[in-house]
Parts: sequence; structure tokens; C-alpha cells
Amino acid sequence: MTRYIGAIDQGTTSTRFILFDKGGNVVSVHQKEHRQIYPKPGWVEHDPLEIWERTQEVIEGALAKGGLSAVDIAAIGVTNQRETTVVWDKNTGQPVYNAIVWQDTRTDAIIAKFARKGGQDRFRKKTGLPLATYFSGPKIKWILENVKGAKEKARKGELLFGNMDTWIIWKLTGGEAHVTDVTNASRTMLMNLKSLDWDNEILKAMGIPRGLLPQIRSSSEIYGDVKSGLLNGISVAGDLGDQQAALFGQTCFKPGEAKNTYGTGCFMLLNTGKKPVQSKAGLLTTLGYKIGEADAVYALEGSIAITGALIQWLRDNMGLIQDSAEVEALAKSVEDNGGIYFVPAFSGLYAPYWKSDARGVIAGLTRYVNKGHIARAALEATAYQTCEVLDAMERDSGVKLRSLKVDGGMVFNELLMQFQSDILNVPVVRPKVAETTALGAAYAAGLAVGFWKDTDELKQNWGRDKEWKPDMNAKARAGLYSGWKKAVTRTFDWIE
Repeated sequence: MTRYIGAIDQGTTSTRFILFDKGGNVVSVHQKEHRQIYPKPGWVEHDPLEIWERTQEVIEGALAKGGLSAVDIAAIGVTNQRETTVVWDKNTGQPVYNAIVWQDTRTDAIIAKFARKGGQDRFRKKTGLPLATYFSGPKIKWILENVKGAKEKARKGELLFGNMDTWIIWKLTGGEAHVTDVTNASRTMLMNLKSLDWDNEILKAMGIPRGLLPQIRSSSEIYGDVKSGLLNGISVAGDLGDQQAALFGQTCFKPGEAKNTYGTGCFMLLNTGKKPVQSKAGLLTTLGYKIGEADAVYALEGSIAITGALIQWLRDNMGLIQDSAEVEALAKSVEDNGGIYFVPAFSGLYAPYWKSDARGVIAGLTRYVNKGHIARAALEATAYQTCEVLDAMERDSGVKLRSLKVDGGMVFNELLMQFQSDILNVPVVRPKVAETTALGAAYAAGLAVGFWKDTDELKQNWGRDKEWKPDMNAKARAGLYSGWKKAVTRTFDWIE
């Protein structure tokens, strides 16, 4: 009797394998970090082979912890850090270069060149995306132009491209399935939102051969079976980019329902139904999910590059804390932010500004400020950035948000969640299962193999764990937010 669904959650800093039961509860989990490689300022890379190794290790670890084997598992889903780009040799399985991570800004010259003809929105009507270093297409172009022999091999059909989902599924299926789903494809800047296929005009403009690209499939169907290891013979049946997986895991199935994930970056998605809504306020139009043969569901997304990564920066670069969990106590050691704002534009500003020439700023410093104020300002930065995205979402969609469903590692930070509710002036709700990204991938896989009947059954699994209600007067809220807006302008146009 198969009692569980497995999910590989391949994230920016670590990989996890989580097993869920029919009620959507976590049964067993194992997690391992991988290296962050910084060859030059603004460059961020991962080793795809190391990530594949970690994937196998976490599968073994979670099965061992749960005392389980393949016979207990109905199917597995995959969710992944989006936009992170791998190009590898079809025959040897060897990457031609390290994976270029979504935060990497090396493609800024490529982006500037494209923008000279048609501006920042050159491909936005077709793809829903502005020209930005964030997306995979320009990263592929960089690899083809800068790795010796890559362009020639790509032309001959000897190379394959994938985001992390495609790489992991290709490895799991022994090279049989070179696929991606609509959500991941919609983050490449190469897919047409309406046809859900690669756009020939954009491929030509970027000089990317179509044969390099994976087949675009729905987010919930059987792509192939695992060919080796402890999960040998199990179907890989779900694939969603991490933020769309969280939207699905939070059961935001109706237009107007939204979630915010607090991870390395912060990502708010709003379900907009079966038609793409073009943003006038700096948001991304993206795929929400597509279940089997059903119509695709679209979303508006606000992407913030640096939130949890700012806490890691306080720990690793500044040594202000020994462990990320200590940031809350340090922030609570002061009553307020001491008049400072920390705008973490380390790799430019994402939504709603899309300024790749911005850089990080701490504004308002005086002799009074101590490390407690810096910790508090770092936490508040996440809440302010989320508020800017929500404002943009409400302008675009005309929908006033009644409450915000939240997930990700930072939602256990009480100070942050209360401040988030205060600055948004809406309740903030944490679900019982906070692992919604992996849960979304598990749900997609489970639907494909009949483990769950339909989305109504998934809705019944969702339960509230905690709710924070706003407790700040309107004048204080407006004053703080106005100070933030002023601080953000100080980051603009830093890079010539």
C-alpha cells in the first residue's frame, strides 16, 4: 500500500526531500546545504553535480529517518529554485559550466544591449517579464558565448539546457526525460504566455537553438520513472517552480487568493485565473500552474531578491550573529529601528522597480545606532519590500487583499510577522504545514497518480496555525513607510 508522496525541494541554499501523508502532513524530511560560489562581484554559481549528489543523499536520509522504502511511495514531485541555469552535454551528462544562479548579475551588458532596441519591456507582451538579469534566457546566451565550443555544440544538438527542475528530472530518469513545466518555462523569458511554447522570434533574437530546450509539459503528469537508487521505478509526476509550488501548496486555487513566501528572497503570488494580466506596476505576469489537461492558471508575481539572504549576510559577512535564529533576539534588544532603513539592493532592485543599477544602502545612520537597530532594520526591510509589492498588486488587479497567507523559513520570526501585519494593515496567516513549497510539488504529483482525487480534497488539508493582526496606528504606519520609500531612492543609479 503506497501511503506517501515524496517531494524534492531543490532550493538556492539547500536541497530537501520531504515525505507527506494523505493529510498533507510531513512524515519525514532530510536537508543538506550546498556551496555558494562567488567568482566575481555580482556573480553567483552552484555546482550542478554537487546538487545532484545532495539530492540523492537527502532522498536516502528521509527514507532512512522514516524507516521507508520505494514500496511506500506513490510518486514524487520536484520543486526548484527558478531561473538558475544549467547547460550540459547530452552524451556525457557533464555540465559545460557551473549553474548560473537567479541572483547573478553578469548578464547586465546583454540586458542593456537588448533594451537599446525596444526598451525594458521589449519581450514583456509575449513573456510577461521585463528585461532583467534575473531570467534564464540571457544566462543561456552568456554560457553559449563565453564557454569555449559551447555555441558550436549547441548548434549540433549536443547540449541541453534546463533550470534545476529539468536537470534533476533528467538525472532521476537516467536521461530519458528532458522536460520542464509551464511555470519554470515562464521564467526563462523564452516562452510565449499564450501558446505555452518556446517563442521562435525571441529564440532567434537571443541566438538560442530550439533543440537545446526541454519539452514544456503541465505541472502535474507522469514525466518518467526513476531509473536508479532507492526510488527506482517510482514515477516523477509533479514539477513546479518553487513560488508557484507554494501558491499551489497554500491552495490558492481561486482568482484573488495570494501567498507570500519568505526565503532567500521574498515572492508574493496572486492567482489571476485563466487569463494573463499584464502588469502596469512593475510585477511579473507568470504561470501559476497547469494540472494535466486542464486550462493553465496565471498569476501576478512580485519578486524581491534579498530577504532571508540579508540575515545570512549579517551572520556570514558581518558576524553580527552566530546563527540566523539569533536575529530576532538581537532585533528585540531595541525598541525601534533607531531611525535607520536597510535597503538590501545587493543585486539591484526587483519588483516593482526593476533597477539592476541599484545597490544596497543603510540610510539614516547616527552615533546612536547599534547592532540591534541594524538587525531590526534588516527584518523590517522584508516587510517594507512586501508592502511595496502588495501595493502594486492591488493597483494591477483591482483586488483588495483581505489577509495574507505566508510560508517559508522566516514565518517563525514573531517580530517580523507582527511588523508585517502592522505595515500591511491586514491579518497575516501561517498555515499548519509551513513546508508549502514541497507540499505543492507533492500535491501536483499526487493528483497525477490519483493519490488525491481533486483540488477540493487538497483544500480540506489546509489549516491555520497562527494569525497576526495589525496593531499600529495609521500615522505611525504612514511615517515609517514614507521613510522607507525615501531610503529606496538612495539606492538608484549606483552603477554607471
